[in-house]
Amino acid sequence: MRQVIVAGNWKMNKTSQQVIDFVNKMNAEWKKCKVIICPSHSLLSTLYQTGKNKGICIGAQNIYYESKGAFTGETSSDQVKEFAEYVIIGHSERRRIFGEDDSILNKKVLSALNSGLRPIFCVGESSQQRKTHKEYEIIKEQLDNGLRSLSTDDIKKIIIAYEPVWAIGTGEVATPQIAQEMHFFIRNHIKNIDGDIADNIPIIYGGSVKVDNFYDILRCDDVDGALIGGASLDALNFSDLIKIGEKHNIDLINMSDSS
Repeated sequence: MRQVIVAGNWKMNKTSQQVIDFVNKMNAEWKKCKVIICPSHSLLSTLYQTGKNKGICIGAQNIYYESKGAFTGETSSDQVKEFAEYVIIGHSERRRIFGEDDSILNKKVLSALNSGLRPIFCVGESSQQRKTHKEYEIIKEQLDNGLRSLSTDDIKKIIIAYEPVWAIGTGEVATPQIAQEMHFFIRNHIKNIDGDIADNIPIIYGGSVKVDNFYDILRCDDVDGALIGGASLDALNFSDLIKIGEKHNIDLINMSDSS
């Protein structure tokens, strides 16, 4: 049984004091979920100090693919590794706003893995691509190019996040059916590499996840959690999302025990 992942992407939000306040306000306990929070680079140390004893896993939002050098404003995977276990790579905002293409993202994935970080690799189609029925073609291309040259052992360390670009920050969310169809497609595509990896690789959903839709999304067979943006910024709201993830995992265990 795959573990439910509840991951928060804080994007460019919060100060150090707000991070401390957030952690202190969290009121969820979890034993079955994996909880990951990805703050800005400047906040990694603060979250590490305040959250490490609470079971919070820490992720970065970005890395550069070179290990060191004259790259003003960039942060290497080795620098991030001091505080984080995970790193988001290929988020639609990095692709769209900062022009990161599949070649760059593949280098970042390889750099992360070489440093011992686990990539949360994002794929997703735009509204126009979905309207023209190219969504599966786009996702296949992003997966093939982004994970190029990875060994099977490397791919085992990846978390894939499906984030339909048309549902990020728009309030529009993919129906559970749409989420399941794409997650099934991704898992089936990974089977071309290795069937066991496909059965076990975490694939999480990102796109306007909220308390009132999270459980229905989690009930999809191939959805293993969520990468959550705006709804992860409030400590009590994020705690409620964790509780939903925990309940779902417990329900799965109970179903497994009764079968």
